[in-house]
Amino acid sequence: MSSEWLDLPLGEILTLQRGHDLPSQSRLPGDIPVMGSSGITGFHNVAKSTGPGVTVGRSGNSMGEISYSATDFWPLNTALYVTDFKGNDPKFVYYLLTTVNFDQFNSGSAQKSLNRNAVYPFEVRIPTSVKEQRRISAVLSALEDKVATNHQINQTLEQMAQAIFKSWFVDFEPVTAKIAALEAGGSEEDALLAAMQAISGTTLFDANASAASAAEQLARLQAERPEQYAELRTTAELFPSAMQDSELGEIPEGWDIQQIGEILDRLKPKKRYTKKQVTPTGQTPVFEQGSDILLGFHNGIPGFIATSEDPAFIFGDHTCIIHLSCQNFDVSQNVIPLKGKVRSTMWTYYALQGKQTFQEYRRHWAELVVKPVIYPPNALCKQFSETINSSIRLKEQLDQEAKSLSEIRDLLLPKLLSGQLSVSGTANCVPEVEEVTDV
Repeated sequence: MSSEWLDLPLGEILTLQRGHDLPSQSRLPGDIPVMGSSGITGFHNVAKSTGPGVTVGRSGNSMGEISYSATDFWPLNTALYVTDFKGNDPKFVYYLLTTVNFDQFNSGSAQKSLNRNAVYPFEVRIPTSVKEQRRISAVLSALEDKVATNHQINQTLEQMAQAIFKSWFVDFEPVTAKIAALEAGGSEEDALLAAMQAISGTTLFDANASAASAAEQLARLQAERPEQYAELRTTAELFPSAMQDSELGEIPEGWDIQQIGEILDRLKPKKRYTKKQVTPTGQTPVFEQGSDILLGFHNGIPGFIATSEDPAFIFGDHTCIIHLSCQNFDVSQNVIPLKGKVRSTMWTYYALQGKQTFQEYRRHWAELVVKPVIYPPNALCKQFSETINSSIRLKEQLDQEAKSLSEIRDLLLPKLLSGQLSVSGTANCVPEVEEVTDV
C-alpha cells in the first residue's frame, strides 16, 4: 500500500530556532562544524546541537540557503536551525526545505531577513510514513554521495598531477637523483637507475641497496611489467645529469628561461556570454572568472573546441583563476582562453599555476605575460602530458558523470518530494541504495 500524502504547514513538521553567538576569537580548535547562513564557516570543539541537523540561512544574500550536518554542530545566529523534526526523517526535511522559495518570507528592506514565524504557516506536501520519507531521502542521498565521491577522486587525481609537475619541473628530483648517483661514484647506468626511482614515486629498492640489488629489482620490473619499465627508462633518459645557472637560479642543463607571453597562444572569443544568456543545464559550459568557474550552459555551437588530447584553459583577468578544460566551452567577460604555443597545452597549464596571484580587483594579464618561467625541452613536456593524460581523461569522465547525476537529482527532487514520482520509478536512473527499514 502506498504511503499517504498530506498537505501540512511547516510548523507541524518542524520547529525552528535562531542560532547562537560564537565570536571568531571564542572558537577553539576542534572538529565540530560551525554552521552559518551559508553552511560550514569553520570548526569548534563544542557542539550546541546534536546531529543530524538542518540549518536555514537567516539573513543577507544567503537567506533561505539550506545546509545539512550529519554530526553534532554549532548553529550560528546568522541561521535558523531545526530543534525538533517532530518524528520526521531529518534528511527528508533537509531536501524538503530546499524546494521552498524563502524569498517570499523576506521581512527585511535593505538586507534580506527571515522570521521563523512567517515560515510556519506555509504548507508543504509530505508522506506520513517515515519509512517512505527515508526511502526518498536515500535515493537523493545516493546521487549526492556519488557526486561527492567523484569530486574527491578528481581532487586526488589533480593532486597527483601537480605532484608530478613539481617533482620534474620545480624540485628537479630526477636530475638531482642522477647528480647524487654520479657524485657517489656511480656510473651513468646507476644515475639512470636513480632517476627511474625518483620518477616512479615508489621505492623500487631500499635506499641503501647496492647497485646490483637495485638492478635486480628493476630487472624484475622489466620482466613482470615491461611496458611500464620501458616508459620509465625512456622518461629518465630525458633528464640531464647536471645543472646550470640562470636568472631564476640553478636549473637543469640544457633547459631555458622564457617569458610567459612567449609560450602562450591567446584565443579570441567569438562571443562572450552574460548570466542572462545561460541556463543551469545544457550542452556547452560557459566559464566565468569567479571561484565557481561555471557561469552556466548554453545549447548553441561552442566557441572553443577542447578534448583530453587537445585541451585548452582559461585565465581570469581580474581574479587570476585558472582552469583546464577538456570539453568544448565558451567564456564570459574578463576570461582569457589559452593554449600552449610551442609546448603542450597540458604542460603550459601547470607551468602557469601560481605564477600570478591576486593582489586587488584589477587586470592581471599584463603582469602575467612578462614573468619568466623555466622552459624544459619539448620532448620532456610532451612526456609529462602523456604521463598525466589518463588521469585527466578520468577526471573528465567523472566530471561529466557528476554533472549528469546532479541534473538527475535536480529533476527528481521536486517530483519525489511532492509525490508525483515514486521511489520505485527511479530504479534505472540512480545509484543502488540499501533498503530502508523502520527502526
